[in-house]
Amino acid sequence: MYAAAGINTANDMDETKRALAGPRGVNVEEAFTINASPEELYVFWRNFELLPRFMNHLVEVRQLDLLRSHWVAKAPAGRTVEWDAEIINEIPGELIAWRTLPGSDVVSAGSVSFKCAPGGRGTEVRVRLQYEPPAGKVGATIAWLLGHDPAYTIHEDLRRFKQLIECGEIPTTKGQPRGRS
Repeated sequence: MYAAAGINTANDMDETKRALAGPRGVNVEEAFTINASPEELYVFWRNFELLPRFMNHLVEVRQLDLLRSHWVAKAPAGRTVEWDAEIINEIPGELIAWRTLPGSDVVSAGSVSFKCAPGGRGTEVRVRLQYEPPAGKVGATIAWLLGHDPAYTIHEDLRRFKQLIECGEIPTTKGQPRGRS
C-alpha cells in the first residue's frame, strides 16, 4: 500500500526509533473489552476525525490523505500541541499503527489492535503508545503533578469509546443540578 502511494518511511522510522529508544519517553498500554465486532470498531477508529468524540484531550483531527493526518491536542497550562502522523502498518479489522512525522511538537508511535475476546464476548481493544513529551521527563513529571496521567487518559478514552459504541452516547452528569437538601 505504501509503495503504491509512493511513500518510503524507512528513514523517517529510524528517526522515530532513535527519539524513542530505550527508557526515554512515556510508555502506555491499556485494553478494554467492547461488545462489538473487531471490524466495526476498526472502521470507527480508522475515521480519525471521529476520535475527538471520545478522546477529551483531542481538539481536532484532520485526515490529510489515506495515510497521513494532522492532530491538535490540549496540553498542560492551557497550551495545545500539534503533530502530523502517518500510518506505518495497517491490517483492516485488526490493527492500525502510526508514528509522528518529523517537525511535530510530540514524537510518538503507537498502535491500536482489535482482537476477538474469549467466549464471544466482543472485542479486546488494546492501545499501545510511546511518546516523548514536550520538555522530556521533566515535562512528563510536571504534567503528572498537574493531573495529566497518560495511562489514566488512555484508560478513560477507551471507557468512553466503549460507552459510545455500546450505548450510542457517552453518559455524563455535566450540566445536571446537584442534589442538595
